[in-house]
Amino acid sequence: MIFFLILSIILFLISIWGIFLTRKNIIVILISIELMLLSINLNFIIFSILLDDLIGQLYALIILTIAAAESAIGLAILVVYHRLRGNINIDSINMIKG
Repeated sequence: MIFFLILSIILFLISIWGIFLTRKNIIVILISIELMLLSINLNFIIFSILLDDLIGQLYALIILTIAAAESAIGLAILVVYHRLRGNINIDSINMIKG
């Protein structure tokens, strides 16, 4: 079980690295957020198994559902923005007012 906890920590750190060190690409940031949520889900499932409780698995299922919706909405917004502007550069997105 300790292997899975170490794996979860490594996945979480990789996702933090992806968010903070590659700030120019929105797709990488979205993938890093998804990786972060998956590492948190892995923690919930591991502790659910260790504590013999189903609440952690229920939370993991809810988080997966919300993450799928967030990913779909984020990618849809990026596709529409790319069709309007022609690029998805973060520097140009930061200039949007509204």
